[in-house]
Amino acid sequence: MPFDHVVCVMMENHSFDNLLGALPRLGQPNADGLTFDAAGQATNSNPSSNGTITSYELTNTEQPGSVDQSWNATHQQIDGGKMNGFVDSVNSTEPMGYWTNEVLPFAYSLARTFCIANRWFCSAPCQTYPNRRFLMAGTAYGDIATNDQSLMNAPPPNGTIFDRLHAYGISWTNYFTDLPQTGIIPSIIEKYPSNLAPTAKFLTDCAAGTLPDVSFVDPEFGVLSDIGSPLASLPQVATEPIVAEVLQNANGLGGDQESPQDMYYGEAWAYQILQAVLDSPAWSRTLLIYTYDEHGGYYDHVPPPAAIAPDSIPPALSAGDAPGGYNLYGPRVPGIVVSPYSKANGVTNVVHDHTSVLATIEAKWNLPALTYRDANATTVMDFLNVRQPAFLEPPTTLVAPSPTGPSGPVGTSS
Repeated sequence: MPFDHVVCVMMENHSFDNLLGALPRLGQPNADGLTFDAAGQATNSNPSSNGTITSYELTNTEQPGSVDQSWNATHQQIDGGKMNGFVDSVNSTEPMGYWTNEVLPFAYSLARTFCIANRWFCSAPCQTYPNRRFLMAGTAYGDIATNDQSLMNAPPPNGTIFDRLHAYGISWTNYFTDLPQTGIIPSIIEKYPSNLAPTAKFLTDCAAGTLPDVSFVDPEFGVLSDIGSPLASLPQVATEPIVAEVLQNANGLGGDQESPQDMYYGEAWAYQILQAVLDSPAWSRTLLIYTYDEHGGYYDHVPPPAAIAPDSIPPALSAGDAPGGYNLYGPRVPGIVVSPYSKANGVTNVVHDHTSVLATIEAKWNLPALTYRDANATTVMDFLNVRQPAFLEPPTTLVAPSPTGPSGPVGTSS
């Protein structure tokens, strides 16, 4: 494994087809994105009460907010693998929209430079908190929703990846922009407050070549957002001095690309983070995994396959909730691996989910698995060509979004 530093950047709420669906017509024919006719028009569609809704281009960075990624909505969208319930789940055409490289130049330049996954699925067919629990603990241990109540749950039975790293003396930091994602499992904050740092320190650590072994780098969730509001009200998070200091300067709106945020701000933030890694003197021994926590309610055409249940803890369903368990992945999300050894403009068809991040860390440092899910997850080595590194010299092909034109923020966006 030709790296000493693993960096994980997880953004919010976009499916593969929504964010990168135009890749097949942009010089990456092996990408399993949307299907296009001879005129370049997408042909994917969903039924609705008003007739068939075909996938269509989104012409700016605005997100109206008419999408839903809840447990029930996601199961309706998947519809047993038919992938035909996206429009009806919200009675809106918004789920069928997709962006192009003119509007999201960073995302497309990243995907066309390095290696992308055709089969990276979110870990569970539901919202942010349970999927980020899978990223950190290999299980959602009952959670299916992003809310205050889920933050009151006990810690995961087998601990988290941070417990493993701490026990084996492997350095790690959760760099955060306004709120640390580790707060989703509050015991992490309670046990390891010294492992929190603002993203400004990530930039200086990159420049100095002093990154820890493992870094989780979080975008701005927004203290007013569905994700950030419960975290900001959690005493373990809000009273932690370093978090409180950062929150004083936060604008509250967020920049993680969750709807209804303007996509520009997440693009600009992610470009800065990725460029810092490329410019770092530690680049030659760094591997960065860039992905999204879940699909956000946006359309994707690939049915999620069966998954290995992480443990014996079932989802905490209420009366009226769609039946199901943690033995099914959620819809596809973008997954890109950035490394000197990444296959240039490459594609992998191996199935991955967020526990592939855990599997990679565990394999690199010979750590025991946390659950059945990460014990059986595939590492990201299939993204790499260890015998022929394509990027020993950092590429110069990443494109920052322009603050004007189609990639710039829309004035009326939230």
